[in-house]
Amino acid sequence: MKNKIHNYSYPLTLLAALVAAALLMGGCAPIPVLPKPAAAVSAEQAGLAASHSQALKADWWTAFNDPQLDALITRALAESPSLAAARARIARAAAAADNAGAADKPVIGASFDATRQLFTEHGLYPPPIAGSLRTTANLQIGISYDWDFFGRHKAELAAALGTQQAAEAEGAAAKLMLSSSVARSYLALARVLGQAELVKQQLAEREQAYALVLERVTAGLDSGQDQRVAETPLPELRRQRLVLDEQASLLRHQLASLSAQAAAALSTLAPALPATLAMQSDASLGLDLLGRRPDVAAARWRVEAATQQVSAARAQFYPNVTLSAFAGFNAIGLDQLLKSGSQQYGFGPSLRLPLFDTGRLRAQLKGSAAEADAAVAAYNAAVFDAVRDASDQATTLSSLKNQGLQQQALLANAEASLNLAQNRFDAGLGNRLAVLNARSAVLAQQRQTLDLQSQTLDSQVSLMRALGGGWTDAH
Repeated sequence: MKNKIHNYSYPLTLLAALVAAALLMGGCAPIPVLPKPAAAVSAEQAGLAASHSQALKADWWTAFNDPQLDALITRALAESPSLAAARARIARAAAAADNAGAADKPVIGASFDATRQLFTEHGLYPPPIAGSLRTTANLQIGISYDWDFFGRHKAELAAALGTQQAAEAEGAAAKLMLSSSVARSYLALARVLGQAELVKQQLAEREQAYALVLERVTAGLDSGQDQRVAETPLPELRRQRLVLDEQASLLRHQLASLSAQAAAALSTLAPALPATLAMQSDASLGLDLLGRRPDVAAARWRVEAATQQVSAARAQFYPNVTLSAFAGFNAIGLDQLLKSGSQQYGFGPSLRLPLFDTGRLRAQLKGSAAEADAAVAAYNAAVFDAVRDASDQATTLSSLKNQGLQQQALLANAEASLNLAQNRFDAGLGNRLAVLNARSAVLAQQRQTLDLQSQTLDSQVSLMRALGGGWTDAH
C-alpha cells in the first residue's frame, strides 16, 4: 500500500500561507498594557562609590594561620547537610535549564507497532482481506520542530539559566555563611577559654588576698568589715567561671553541629585567639561590592530570570508554528512490511493561534510582571542591606581600633602600678596585699584587652563576609 506525497510544493505553499495567516492574526489575542516596571536601585542611591573593595581570597580563613580552624571549615563545607541541599537545588535548576534548551531543538522519534486482527467481512477492506485474520504492522520515524518565531523558547531558556545562576550564587552565599559561622564560633570559643584562664588567675589572687586579710583579722590588724570586703569578689568570680565553662561547652556543640560531627566530638578542642589581621578598618565600599556578595548576585539573577519570564509570557500571545515530518512502512502482514510498496512519508506545518484565551494568557503575563517587580524589590533590598552590612562592620572595626589604643593605655597604667607595688613590697615599704590587689587589677585589664581582641577578630570575619568572602560570579 502506498501513501506517498509526490507534490513537494504543496506543503511549502501551505506553510507560507500559515505563516502569513499567523502574522496577520497574531493580534487577535490582545496583549494587556502593563504598568511601568519597578526600577533597580542605582549605585548612587545605594551609596556606592566608584572604587574597589579590599581584595580577599576565596579561602580567607587561612589568613588566621590556624590548622584547626582550617580543618573545621573544610569539613563543614564538605559534610554540611544544608550545603548538600543547596547542591541539589543547583542540580535541579540545571536540569530545568537543559529542559528549556531542548525546546528549541527538533524532536526525533521512532515507533513500531503490530496488531493481530480479524477484519470484518462488511468493512472497508475487500476480499481476500475481508473476513481474514491478519497482522497489521507500522514502522515509522518522525521529526517535529517548534519554530520559535517570536522568541518564546529563547526567553524561557534565558529565564531557566538565570534561575540556575541564582541557585549557584545562593549556594555560594550558603557556603560563605557557613564558613563565617564556623570561624566566629571558633574565635568565640578561643575568647571564652582565654577568659576562663584569666578568671582562674583572678580567683587565685583574690583567694590569696582573702587569706592575708583573715590573718590580719586574727592578729587584730583588720576588722570584720575588711574581711567582708575581701570575701565579696570570690562568689562572683566563681560564678563567672561556671558561666564560661557552660559557654565553652555550648560553643563546642555548635562547632560540632556546623561541621557535621557528634556533639562530643570536639570536647577537647581548646583554641587560642590568633592575632588580628592586617585589614584596613575603613575598607572602601566600591561598585565591585555587588559582584563580591553572592546574595546580591543571586538577587540580580532572579531579576534577570523574572524579566525573561515576562518576555516568555508575552510571546504566548503570538502564533506558534510547528513543522513535522514522518517516514516509514505500513503493511498488512509482517512479510510485506519492509517492501518498497509499503513505504509512507509526509510533511506539513501546524499553527496555533491564541484567539480566545478567556483571560488565561493575560493573567499569566500580569503575574509574571508582578514577579519581576518583586524580584527587583528584593534586589534593591539586598543591595541596601549589603552596603549597610559592610558599612556597619567597617565602622565597628574603626571604633574597636580606637578603643584598643585606650585599652593599651589602661593596661600599661595597671602594669606600672603593679611594678610600683612590687618594688615597694621588695623594699619593705608596702605589704603583700597591695601587690595582690594591683595584680588583680592587671588581670581585669587583660580581660578587657582580650575582649577587644576577640571583638576585633569577630568584626574582621563579619567584614570579610560582608565583602563577599572573595567570591566572584563566574557568569
